[in-house]
Amino acid sequence: MSDRRWRSDLILLALAGWFLLSSLMASQALAGEVNSVRLGGDRTATRLVIDLSDDATGKLVSNAGGKVVVALSGVEIAATMRGGGHGLVKAWNLKPEAGGVRVTIETADGVQVRRRFVLPPGDGAPGFRYVIDLSPAVVGPPPGRTADVQLTSLKATPSTPPRNGQKVRADKRRIVVIDAGHGGRDPGALGGDHYEKDLTLAAALSLRDRLEKTGRYRVVMTRDRDVYVPLDARVQIARKANADLFISLHADAGPDEAVRGASVYTLSERAAGRSARLVTKDDWFMKAGYRADQSVSGILFDLTQRATKNRSATFAQILVDEIEDEHTLLRRSHREAGFAVLLAPDVPAVLLEMGFMTNPDDQAFLADPKTRGRLVVAIAEAIENYFRNDVRIASR
Repeated sequence: MSDRRWRSDLILLALAGWFLLSSLMASQALAGEVNSVRLGGDRTATRLVIDLSDDATGKLVSNAGGKVVVALSGVEIAATMRGGGHGLVKAWNLKPEAGGVRVTIETADGVQVRRRFVLPPGDGAPGFRYVIDLSPAVVGPPPGRTADVQLTSLKATPSTPPRNGQKVRADKRRIVVIDAGHGGRDPGALGGDHYEKDLTLAAALSLRDRLEKTGRYRVVMTRDRDVYVPLDARVQIARKANADLFISLHADAGPDEAVRGASVYTLSERAAGRSARLVTKDDWFMKAGYRADQSVSGILFDLTQRATKNRSATFAQILVDEIEDEHTLLRRSHREAGFAVLLAPDVPAVLLEMGFMTNPDDQAFLADPKTRGRLVVAIAEAIENYFRNDVRIASR
């Protein structure tokens, strides 16, 4: 071999090695870093916050035996991190593992994960925050706060006054309102040969049938055929039914066909004012008998809305956990928004985007009765788990 060719081969080998090393370093740089871990709250509600340099996703591995384990992907640490307890947390540690970080939280007995979510940079925080909220499995009123807790729910049960002047219902079945998104002159998104309104209705009818077969639910539909129902009317259907839960089914759309996955929305803080205007327009407080005292009305509204938002967030997390075994999820699967159908202050509500009509795989998944049926089963199981645990969350 000539010296010239030998030198050329050596240069090519060096360039290949440099390229391989650069690619490895670039791939490692894609992972975010853990900056710190913080604890707050008390023994009625404890929050663990993991400060991150970049976005991350988490999966609840287990919540039993006094331990909460979460697998965090998209983030890495060089060595194990540990910390002491606070509130419901006895101790915590973060350990590196293949593909991410394993978060282990040692808790008091009977502690549950109420919700998990990612907060983007903002509100004075420069980076992302992965939040884990913990609460006792059954939350009772804190000492000296019995009256406040009683006011957080205006549901028609034997121990609390009915709302809207309704009589206490003798029917012990839970009332679930299913809202099939769009309809009639509003077709929603188009994917392949299917309109969103048709797929949401098919899923809604299937979910209704599955819930009614158990005998444990009375299902109210905002629509059961191809008709247009105004958004505010959908909210009022849920409120007049004295619903225990409201779920609105939709399918997303976007400019990038590669984007796919389901996501669950609950009401954002910024939309709370719109909720107040809704009930004022409907004379809710006059019907509830609080017209004479505006300050009492305001307190009752705030307490009711806060408890409802907590219940909505609880169901949203249960729903995400059930769906992820059957269907792809967006990276941030639990989100907040000001959708009109979520505005009822006294009905726990979520909006489920079942996937993207603009993604061929998601569209095929939702159009196929078999795969769509698996998603419906997961939704029904989430509803069962939500009511089975008899979740009662005090206002924070």
